[in-house]
This record gives sequence, structure tokens and C-alpha cells, in this order.
Amino acid sequence: MYSRAEYACGITVLTSSEADAEAFASGIAEEARRCGAGFAYLFFSMRTFDPHHLNAAMLKHAPGLEVVGCSTSGEITPDGIGEGHALAILLPAKNFTVASATIENIASSGMDTIVEEVDRLRRTLADKTRGKTGQDRFAMCLIDGMSFAEEKITAALHWALDDIPLIGGSAGDDLKFEHTVLLSDGRVSDGSAIVMLVSTDVPFSIFKTDNFIPTDAKFVVTASDPERRTVLELNASAAAKEYASAVGKDIAELTQSGFASHPVVVKVGGEFYCRAVRGILDDGSLVFACAIDDGVVLTLAEARGMVETTRAKFEEIEKRLGGIDMVFGFDCAYRRVDAENRQVIRKMSELYQQNHVIGFGTFGEQYQSMHLNQTLTGIAFGRQPKEAVLPAAAE
Repeated sequence: MYSRAEYACGITVLTSSEADAEAFASGIAEEARRCGAGFAYLFFSMRTFDPHHLNAAMLKHAPGLEVVGCSTSGEITPDGIGEGHALAILLPAKNFTVASATIENIASSGMDTIVEEVDRLRRTLADKTRGKTGQDRFAMCLIDGMSFAEEKITAALHWALDDIPLIGGSAGDDLKFEHTVLLSDGRVSDGSAIVMLVSTDVPFSIFKTDNFIPTDAKFVVTASDPERRTVLELNASAAAKEYASAVGKDIAELTQSGFASHPVVVKVGGEFYCRAVRGILDDGSLVFACAIDDGVVLTLAEARGMVETTRAKFEEIEKRLGGIDMVFGFDCAYRRVDAENRQVIRKMSELYQQNHVIGFGTFGEQYQSMHLNQTLTGIAFGRQPKEAVLPAAAE
């Protein structure tokens, strides 16, 4: 009914593609008892699993296990890139201590609310780890991918976390862009975010990687609706028409695959970050997957060398950690679309399998203070004892 993979750092991963929530939840409960896990991540495709049934099954079979998770747009399993799965990632209590909280109504949540929640989590984690030595901390967040609030939440979390590195991903819905859900506190929710502070004696490194090459084509956003992440005009012309002209296509040819292969990027602090186009409206406006506003200068980019850049990043992390045990990855759903366009999806799947990447396809990725698109963010765990490697660090 499900497959199992266990890593040297103690993390165990269960994977199922059969729509039997009861059997999968029962297997998770059994595995949690075996490996001494008190916390589990649960990522699932709503194409195969009903979130309410899955949540009810977890409450029935594993009432003492803390579970957080979200819906996906594709999964990364021990066998590589796939679709229609559920993944359970179990953290053994002897190596990982977790404090988590759900922030409701994130579209209207203020900075003070988020800062207070993070402060409370920091105190909780400190109490839980009192007396433990050789511990480092990282933060992880899961955010409703249709909330349009990721930038605000990520910036506030980064500010409140201070020196604790942050990574995360936005929930997906198999590229429907209709409704995403999160699991936490024994219930299913939307319009929310989950924040987790994790303390561990396992060496780790957070990272991000993309494969953008900026071109000479530039756009200025001259009319937009920031609340809806919609751009009406680029360079004082209809947005879709101007974009289509720059990529050499007719407006009718603008599809998800075309947007994935021709992203636009914005320059922040000397570095380019993607602002992926999610769709086109009947009036010729473009809907983005990241924050947008009047006056923003966008640069058309080409996505190249995904396999090579990702492999190079893993090699870099391997040297830093003295070996990669497993990687917890948040991979933009548009990276998969672009990989399919360029016929490298099999190579990417093999690369993820070789480097023990486990995770899901997102509607956006978080890295430190930034909300990103068409990027792989994540955390890599090492195999060696903590004393034998360099201190954990963010890039």
C-alpha cells in the first residue's frame, strides 16, 4: 500500500499513490511508533487524496502525532518526480525538536501578530530543548498558495526570526490555481500559514537554486492591480500583447508551458529573482505568482541548464556538509513544466533521486526574506556527526 525509505539522519519517508487514507494513516502511525517520531510532514495531491478524509484518518490512527502539511502540485518521492502521491516525512524525536503554530487569516494578519507568534514559538522551542547541546535551529513555513500574501508573511517571519534561517513553500493544487489547503492542529484550513521552528543535532544547510539568464528585453509595469497580482500594462501597452511580442509569440499561444519557459525577473540587491506569469485574463492582463506593482522594472529571462545548475548546487552542498544524506525540497511547479518542455524531466528526476530529494511541487518558494518563483529551495541534511562538519549555514 505504501513504500518506505529511511535515511542516516533518522528521517523516514512513506509514500503512497493509492487513494486509501485509512491504510496510509495506519502505516504512518505504525512507523512513527517504530522510529520514535513525534512530528510528521504530510504532503498530498488532491487529485488522489481528499484532505478531509486524510486528516480524519490521521486523527483516528495517530492522535498523538503532530502533523502539518499541505496540498501539492506534484511530488518528489524517493523514486524521483511524480504526481498523485501522498508523502509522510517523519522526524525522530531524538534528533529533531519542533514547535509549530498556525497563523489564520494571513491576508489580514499584521506584523505584530506574526512577530508575537514567532516569539512564542522561540520560547516554546527553548523550553523543549533546555539541557540539549550541539543544537542548531532552522525555520520552515507552509503558506496557502492562493492567498496572495506570501511576501508579507515571509518578510515578517524573516524579521522576527532574526538569525534563524527560513525556507518554505506555498501549497499547490495540481496546477489548477483554484484552491489550496493546509493541515495543522488536526484540521484542514485555507487562507493560513504554518510556521515551524526546528532544533536538531543533524548538520544542515539551507539553499536555493534557479537557472535564469536575463536578456536585454525589459518591461516597466505602467498599470497594475497589486492586490490581485495582475499587470494591465507593460511599457504603456496591453501587458499580454507586449509580453507576447517580446517572446515572439501570438497572444493565443501564451500558455502555462510558454510562461514557464520565458519567465521575467526583477533585480533586488544585485541579484535577479523570478516573477513568474501564472496566466492571462480576457482583457489582456497578466496574472503573476509573486507581488507586482506600478513602476517595477521586469527583465525577460531565459530558463536554461536546469540539470547542470541543480547538479552544481548539490555538489557544492555535498562539499559543505561532507556528504548529503537527504534533501527536503520545495520545487516550483513551473520548473517541472519547463523541464517537460525541454525534455529534461527524466534527467531532473534521476538527479533528485541520486541526491535523495524529498518534497513537493509548489506555487511559490520561500528563502530567508524572499518569496520566489521557478526556484528550488530547501534544506540538505548531512550524514556525518555534527562535530565533523562545518557549522550549518545559509547561502
